[in-house]
Amino acid sequence: MQEADRPDDVRQPPPPLEASGDHQQRHGTMQLQSMPPNDGVVNPSFEDAPERKPPVTVVPAFGTEKTAGHGPHSERPTTYLETTMHIFKGNVGPGLYAMGDAFRNGGLLLSPILTLFLGVVSVHSEHILLNCSGRLQRKLGLSAMPDFAETVGLCFAHGHQRLRSWSWTMHRAVNVFICLTQLGLCCVYFVFISSNVKQLYDYYGVVFDVHWHMLIILLPMALPALITNLKYLAWFMTVGNTCMVLGIGITYYYTVQDLPPVSASTRALVGSWRTLPLYFGTAIFAFEGIALVLPLKSAMRNPANFSRPFGVLNVGMTVVTMLFATTGFLGYLKWGDTVKGSLTLNLPDGELLAQSVKLMISTGVLLGYSLQFFVAIQIMLPAVRRRFDPLHRHPMRVELTFRMLMVLLTFLIAESVPNLGAFISLIGALCSTALALIWPPVIEMTLLAATSPGEKSQLTWALCAKNGLILLIASIGVVTGTYESLLALARSF
Repeated sequence: MQEADRPDDVRQPPPPLEASGDHQQRHGTMQLQSMPPNDGVVNPSFEDAPERKPPVTVVPAFGTEKTAGHGPHSERPTTYLETTMHIFKGNVGPGLYAMGDAFRNGGLLLSPILTLFLGVVSVHSEHILLNCSGRLQRKLGLSAMPDFAETVGLCFAHGHQRLRSWSWTMHRAVNVFICLTQLGLCCVYFVFISSNVKQLYDYYGVVFDVHWHMLIILLPMALPALITNLKYLAWFMTVGNTCMVLGIGITYYYTVQDLPPVSASTRALVGSWRTLPLYFGTAIFAFEGIALVLPLKSAMRNPANFSRPFGVLNVGMTVVTMLFATTGFLGYLKWGDTVKGSLTLNLPDGELLAQSVKLMISTGVLLGYSLQFFVAIQIMLPAVRRRFDPLHRHPMRVELTFRMLMVLLTFLIAESVPNLGAFISLIGALCSTALALIWPPVIEMTLLAATSPGEKSQLTWALCAKNGLILLIASIGVVTGTYESLLALARSF
């Protein structure tokens, strides 16, 4: 391709960065196969991709640092069971304990049906993401599957001709939504922990405002967040996961005690039109693991076992979906309209076992804060370094300062939020919906559209109808869920 023939949106690549291996850990970079010498094309189309495998060129997105992708990366290949546990850990958190509140808004009969439906749609969207990423890896000869943001950017870069100029914008937009989601999770963690800890303090006669409890937990939450190497967080993750599993088991023990008969229950079977959007936001918040599916598949010893019919994704998410549905159903059946934004807040105050659950779950969530925080920092840090330390004279000072400022930001946002349930619903409706339900259908249709003038599109009416239905549901959920969540938050002040 001659210089005069290049489209306006194609940019010259920077000099290649030094590769650290075929499977280098990177984040915020779009790793592409370079074209033959003297050709400056950054995003070659599928048809123009050379058959041979030339040296790798790294096109910077948020910076030039090579960091880990979305989520944790294993130093050794993981087994089927280990990856299934990662799926479980990536989706089970405060969202699970908020499902009782979600079922209160959705109704005892309608909520289980909607939860199963959302689970199926979420898993289908994750398969779309995997398929698009795998297709790009094969067509471009990439050494590793591109991550979420890279996949979206590359789908636009190699999709319909009219959409290619949007590839860079879409890449950045996904990273922005991931950051908003992860930092929103961190804010939820502050509210979740402080609400549970307050109950413990109140029972023993130490009564003060929940905002002071947030201030008390600020230091223990900030210290792990200052750890800059993911491998040093492994012990925190192990202890946190143990606390979460034990806490879930004991919570179920209390939930099934003295349950009222379903037939004689006075619980609402179907939620109202005003409360259903709140159900949607909370439920989709619970399905928070879509950004992890690509790195988890890449880390497997046998990646083919991840997305096959009885593979890790389908089996793991089936267990997670059933856990969400069961927890929400039992929680609402047990406590009815008094169910709170976290089931732990409904446990009896005067029993030592119940108090231990609140402490264990709070500890597990506290130790999980650093991992959620780590993902957002990886995306934003390169741009911060490029702006404030372009010569890399004080990299550690800049990173630690930025980390502390972001911890304080999540703390201040949490301080201004008095309603845990409504805040979870807001984050779910506004951010989680875009990642889980909007981007996957969009990139599938973009990638399968005609990529060059005169080429036949691979889109079918059935595929367009299916993706159109998903996008319609997601759009309604975003608008109504965000609106009702903001109203609920406003009424809480």
